[in-house]
Amino acid sequence: MRVVVFGAGGQLGAAIVHECTSSSRHDVVPFAHADLDIRDDAAVATAIERARPDAIVNCAAYNNVDAAEDHPTDALAINAFPLRAMARAAERAGAALVHYGTDFVFDGNRSTPYTENDPPAPRSMYAASKLLGEWFALDAPRAYVLRVESLFGRAPNGPPSIGSVASIVRTMREGGTVRVFDDRTVSPAYVPDIASATRRLLETSAPPGLYHCVNSGSCTWLEFAQQLARQLGIDARLTPVKMADVPLRAQRPLFSALSNDKLRRAGIEMPTWRDAIARFVSGAIADPPSAASG
Repeated sequence: MRVVVFGAGGQLGAAIVHECTSSSRHDVVPFAHADLDIRDDAAVATAIERARPDAIVNCAAYNNVDAAEDHPTDALAINAFPLRAMARAAERAGAALVHYGTDFVFDGNRSTPYTENDPPAPRSMYAASKLLGEWFALDAPRAYVLRVESLFGRAPNGPPSIGSVASIVRTMREGGTVRVFDDRTVSPAYVPDIASATRRLLETSAPPGLYHCVNSGSCTWLEFAQQLARQLGIDARLTPVKMADVPLRAQRPLFSALSNDKLRRAGIEMPTWRDAIARFVSGAIADPPSAASG
């Protein structure tokens, strides 16, 4: 299978490239931002036409949630509009299209995991741009939109880990105090597990559509940090904080646990978030602190 990967230089994109080349030896055509600007519809169409792929995986994204409130056109230009060109090019090439959504499309006003049938209610510009991207992607005849959240970890030889978990690891290792939310509930997603699930969806020709793709189970950020500290063997100093007490430009959902039931019915069982942390820590301990923390 020939796979085009956009955003191949990023955290998830590098994991997709590694998964497809090392696990199944698929032919991967990677495009990092320096290679191709996905905002250029003509360049996207030409790249896909020349590659003649069986699958297109889009990992490029504008992820600055707070900045999107003040720069909505930038968020839309990366998270939404390029998916129109990708969907059209995928249809012409007869290729599958994979795109990644986010838990932020939900308002967080519930206490049981969201399913793919629950109506979205975005509360931020970032969330709205991601939802629009989902809709454009699903115009492709064989599209897979995988909603992920709270990504952590990296592929072997991939870029340094980034995001909240990397910051927590760095602070723990330095002996600092970690401030973590005790009222925001998530279903964390270990990047290598997302890459594996993506590959398996493509290889098994699962029914196209919208899927939630996260590690099984849910936890607060405080519970996540406590488990991480136990695995690292660090007597960490954790300070619980409330979402309402932290000034953030964009609104986040308090509860955004996602159900993997649809993915399970497609034959893909996701490991638990605790199991994912154990495997993440095994790799993080082997890394120098700067690589593990970003």
